[in-house]
Amino acid sequence: MDEASLNSSLIDRIVDLLQIDQSYLFITGAGISADSGLPTYRGTGGIYDDSNTEDGMPIEVALSKQIYEKNPKITWKYLGEIEKALRGKMFNRAHKVLAEIEHHFERVWILTQNIDGFHQNAGSKNVIDIHGDIHTLRCTTCKFQKWVKDFSGFLIPPCCPKCDAFLRPDVVLFGEALPLEKISSFQTELNKGFNCIFTIGTTSVFPYISEPIKIAKGLGYPTVEINPDTTEVSHLVDIKLSLNAAKALNLIWSRYQENNFY
Repeated sequence: MDEASLNSSLIDRIVDLLQIDQSYLFITGAGISADSGLPTYRGTGGIYDDSNTEDGMPIEVALSKQIYEKNPKITWKYLGEIEKALRGKMFNRAHKVLAEIEHHFERVWILTQNIDGFHQNAGSKNVIDIHGDIHTLRCTTCKFQKWVKDFSGFLIPPCCPKCDAFLRPDVVLFGEALPLEKISSFQTELNKGFNCIFTIGTTSVFPYISEPIKIAKGLGYPTVEINPDTTEVSHLVDIKLSLNAAKALNLIWSRYQENNFY
């Protein structure tokens, strides 16, 4: 069987998993935003593939709690580069398909590692952005918080208009704990169970990203991975579709609509 025929067969199997009265979890990573013109992180061509930044440290160190507390200008420098890469970009067909799926099926949730806000912008409501949103700034001392379109015109690091302490994007830096309220929300939904779990565009290197796949595998629930690369969970999933997210989800949703006259 050639690659096109294999992919078509896999898409048919995935479409057969989609039932209107069932529940689905979609776990997404940087790969789902790649078709919006954003680089992935650890995949092919990822921005973390280079050994060191121009400041002589790996990007994970530059974007760490330790460096932020010692020299916030360094962390802000690279957060600013990430934010600048987002300017003028918007959600793509993959994000839009997931929003349409949420509105069509009984219960759909998205757990995303992305900090770009594209899922929400595309219309998804049930989104747990476990690593935060780069456009939300919060004070490191008081409760001040605001949403900003971009970082242009900022003094780096910017100061809080209320107490003059530093502001920072409300994102999880390396070495920081995940936000408890988001972990709790995700655990609540996970405890309710899902009929199928999809992992899309993530290398699944973090345990909290790969664990739902392992749980589903143990319980006998079907799992699907959409990723052109081999990842930490590729050997576990029931269906592995080696396409980029936008192409794969568009093909899946188009075939579902054809089959269900929707």
